[in-house]
Amino acid sequence: MADESTLASMYIPNNQWRYARACMVCSIIMTQSDFRNKGCPNCPFLDMKGSPEAIENCTSSQFNDVHLVVKPKQSWTAKWMRLKDFVPGIYAIKVNGSLPDEIKQTLLDDNHAIVPRDGSAQDID
Repeated sequence: MADESTLASMYIPNNQWRYARACMVCSIIMTQSDFRNKGCPNCPFLDMKGSPEAIENCTSSQFNDVHLVVKPKQSWTAKWMRLKDFVPGIYAIKVNGSLPDEIKQTLLDDNHAIVPRDGSAQDID
């Protein structure tokens, strides 16, 4: 079992879910203020820390279904969702929205694989 501090860092209080957003690259769900204060723990290359514009472009408030991943390397659902190399956290099964074309191109130019989190079937390599 994960230690208590790890589980506590994943927790979003009930009254904060209206501020929850999901990263369109990795699908982790955090509050808007957490993205602003910490950035995305899986996608530091998106430079979301302290950038409201990056948060708006790279996250979505529209997502479906939630999955808690406590031990990503051991979880078959994390493997199925392609999360096994990510940090423990709360993840969306599907994130509605898409990254702006210029961000997609930058990620591709920097050799970052883009796994569509919107339910589309093909990866962008």
